[in-house]
Amino acid sequence: MIRLLLAEDQLVVRGALAALLALEPDLEVVAQTATGDDVVPQALVFTPDVALLDIDMPGTIDGLEAAAQLKRKLPACRTLMLTSNGRPGLLRRALDAKVDGFLLKTAPPEELTAAIREVAAGGRVLDPKLAVAAWDLADNPLTPRENDVLRELAAGAEPPEIAAKLYLSTGTVRNVLTAVVTKLNARNRTDAVRIAREAGWV
Repeated sequence: MIRLLLAEDQLVVRGALAALLALEPDLEVVAQTATGDDVVPQALVFTPDVALLDIDMPGTIDGLEAAAQLKRKLPACRTLMLTSNGRPGLLRRALDAKVDGFLLKTAPPEELTAAIREVAAGGRVLDPKLAVAAWDLADNPLTPRENDVLRELAAGAEPPEIAAKLYLSTGTVRNVLTAVVTKLNARNRTDAVRIAREAGWV
């Protein structure tokens, strides 16, 4: 029996996935959560074999960060990302997080169950077209600090709030954002967020 943790913030989607997986004789959903923050605590309690993680979830961490934390805290648990967003930049982030699979939510049910079994058996699952696109994608030009600042801006925080959260001065935050706009050839901060989102960097 393959034990599964299902992390998906949309209740209808999560319920449908759980019902679908319950039809398989060798798959069992042992835990469900709607936030990235709950993934590791749930996994430590229920010790699933595979965690199916949505990328975009509410909370302080997204599915990719949850996957990275799982690798550190429960390395026996394999990770399969399920997303409606197939942007190559997100795939690159997923690969950097050492996930074991990356599958679009539009995949047929039989493809999903096959992917779960492949990942549980120690294999890796990756959409070939997305893999080629990610290979060709330019690397993220932003530094980790620039990424952190831009991610906070994308979440709606203003420079003083970003400064307080990241233990920086407001002037430093503004300087970092100016550098980000320049590096991304953006028209302004809003455009920089758009460019980074489309590339999957934030």
